[in-house]
Amino acid sequence: MGDAVVCLCTCPDADTARRLAQHLVVSELAACVNMVPGVLSVFRWEGQIEEASEVLLIIKTLAPRVDALAAAIREIHPFEVPELVALPIVGGHRPYLDWLQASVA
Repeated sequence: MGDAVVCLCTCPDADTARRLAQHLVVSELAACVNMVPGVLSVFRWEGQIEEASEVLLIIKTLAPRVDALAAAIREIHPFEVPELVALPIVGGHRPYLDWLQASVA
């Protein structure tokens, strides 16, 4: 499937998620961003087990754009260490993947 990847990023609230999603698509760093509200995250932070209600962003982009996407997330995101993981897309609907490729600069 070439360079197509899905990136995951959690945000503390819907406003942050929407602002980040809009920026990523407008700047052509992502073809599409889905916002999934109501995600309950359990994680270790500074030696403590924490729980937080977050909004999950599912970001479709290309592997060569992940570094620029990460820089944009760090610029906008309020967390000291924002989550960003990139997962390769190993299959999918060819017309969708062609659209994804054409939508990312």
